[in-house]
This record gives sequence, C-alpha cells and structure tokens, in this order.
Amino acid sequence: MPKTAALSRVLITPDWPAPDGVRACATTRMGGLSLPPYDSFNLAEHTGDDPAAVRANRNAFYAALRIGVPLRWLEQQHGAHVIDPADPDARLQADGSCTSAQRVVCAVLTADCLPVLLCDGDGTRVAALHCGWRGIARGIIEAGIAAMQRPPSCLLAWLGPAIGPTVYEVGEEVREAFTALTGTLAAVFQPTRAGHWTLDLTGAARMLLEQHGVGDLYGGEHCTYTEADRFFSHRRDGLTGRMATMIWLEQATGSESGVA
Repeated sequence: MPKTAALSRVLITPDWPAPDGVRACATTRMGGLSLPPYDSFNLAEHTGDDPAAVRANRNAFYAALRIGVPLRWLEQQHGAHVIDPADPDARLQADGSCTSAQRVVCAVLTADCLPVLLCDGDGTRVAALHCGWRGIARGIIEAGIAAMQRPPSCLLAWLGPAIGPTVYEVGEEVREAFTALTGTLAAVFQPTRAGHWTLDLTGAARMLLEQHGVGDLYGGEHCTYTEADRFFSHRRDGLTGRMATMIWLEQATGSESGVA
C-alpha cells in the first residue's frame, strides 16, 4: 500500500483564500500501485484497472485525508445533476456534489475534463463539479451554483487540472452547443482545420462562472494533456486512469487534515 506521507507530497493543494474549515485537494497520477497504462495512482473502478490496485489506492487516499469514512464516488454521466453526499438516499448518477455537512467529502474523477470546486465565503457550504464539454453545455456550472444556495457573489471557485486550450481539438457540434448557451463563448474557440477548433475548456468555465456572478476565481494553470508525467489524459492516452479532486468541511477548531 502507498505510504500516506509520500502520497501527501504528490497531492495538489489549491492556492486560494478559502475560509478556515474548508479543505480541498487534487490527486496526480503519482504515488500509487496501479500498473501501466493506469500507472500509478488511479482512483477509478470503471477504467479496467485491477480492482485490488484501485482499492489499495483508495485506502491510502482515505488515510491521507484522515476523514475516517470512504467517499461516495459519483457515477458521472456528463450531465447537470448535483447531489448532497450526506443524503444516504441520493442517487449517485450525478456530475456534482454539494453539502453543508462536516467531514463529508464532495469529489469528482477526471482525466481531461475540468474539476471545479466551490465554497462560500463563510465556509459553510462546498461543492465539487465534473465539467466536461457535455456537462457544461447541459448546465452543470449553473446547477452547481444553484446547489450552493448562496448569492454567487459570495462564492469562491477553484479550477483544477484539465486539458489545455492549445491541444483540445473539437468539432462543430461542440462549438454549436457552447455558443447556444451564450454567444460570448465563441471567444474560447480557435479555428484549426475545416470544421474543427481548439477549445479552451477552462476559459469557458471561467466565463460562465463570471457571467453568473462568481468573481473570485483561482487555479486553472495545469494541463492534463501536456503534463504527461503528472496527470492522466484520456485524449492523449485513451486507456488510462483518473485523478480525484475533492473538497470538504472540517471543524474550524485548529485541527488539521493530512492535506491542508
């Protein structure tokens, strides 16, 4: 099993002014037991990886978080459904989770899609969103903001590792889906060849968050495709693992989690 001390060195801790009691981190592909092409810290069960390796990776992850309870992993659908993971009856077929419960983790799995974390300025509510192009077109960002139940101007957002704007080529259907949301999203596309454009997925999320009133935006500097030693990328590799990006509320009593 991976050593949790070593694991803590290969996690990304968001650089943002989140309130006391808000904890967040994102994993990389490093520090686990999975063999190629899932090497090495794959946290997804649906990729074809050895289930024993995934379980070992997840157990090491739980120990590093020091949460004490396993995460409720979403069955992501590229849609706009957001659940509260503290609700035992919530169906896990969703692309976002949001809660005000303490020590309940909101988490999403990605390997090019954009993970977005939200918290309110008082540190009383948090959310994690899985933002692929289909999810964005179907309203996952708007659904996540609504689930926070706070004025958007009171929210902070952190944008995690995702495929970068120079390497993510898409077709006409993607451009049409985005510009149908708002014409201003045409600015996140750059033409490459007939009927194709590169898409700035992170830039699109920034634009939508700002348009809906979320002004405090952070992160967005990592490209999963070009940083091959650090991140999984489905577009680059096809068969590959998944990273996790998560957020939760701790009691603001000075107690520290393993990744804060």
